[in-house]
Amino acid sequence: MLDGRAPLLYGAGGGTMKSFELRDPQALGTRSHPWSGSTTDPTLRLLDLRTSPELIRSSLEDFRPFDHFSAIQTFYRLLEWLNGPESLLESNDCAFEGPNPATPASGGRMEATGRVMLLFRELVTNTVPGRVQTLVRGLARAAHEVDPDFEGGALATGSTAVRFIGLAPGRQAGHQLLVSFWAWGDDEEEVMANLDRVFQNLTLALRS
Repeated sequence: MLDGRAPLLYGAGGGTMKSFELRDPQALGTRSHPWSGSTTDPTLRLLDLRTSPELIRSSLEDFRPFDHFSAIQTFYRLLEWLNGPESLLESNDCAFEGPNPATPASGGRMEATGRVMLLFRELVTNTVPGRVQTLVRGLARAAHEVDPDFEGGALATGSTAVRFIGLAPGRQAGHQLLVSFWAWGDDEEEVMANLDRVFQNLTLALRS
């Protein structure tokens, strides 16, 4: 799992795609917006995908080795919509691993996993108590209602603490939405086909 995390989850599977709400809201610790540097590469910086949408298909280093798969093209289209004129949200960060050997508890021999972080474009909205958590729970419910009988992947929603450094001192503390995703299969092709379905479901859930 990304960053060596093993977050506690609760949610439901059964007759619908597995969707969960993360029980640990501090899974990634407090971050800043905009951010710079990472634990693996201090030269990394937040990409402004709203003003430079062409960077979506050229600068996401975790995804580019796999962008010949339709799943990654579906993810790119999701980011284009999220950062485009029709959305009230924008993306803050994303990461991807896989396909790799899966854990015994997963649904196949291989697994792909990753995350995308989202926030309200009106930055002060992210600091209003309960607003991001309402988004977290609403997305978890929406994801649970799409794609009956699909068990080849899962989504988990949660929130992480953020310091919005563009706001006035004393009013910078807030949260952002964390969406973690998984897909499973017995080989790379099956994993990536299931991941495509996960991203399609996430798109439908966010649009709803």
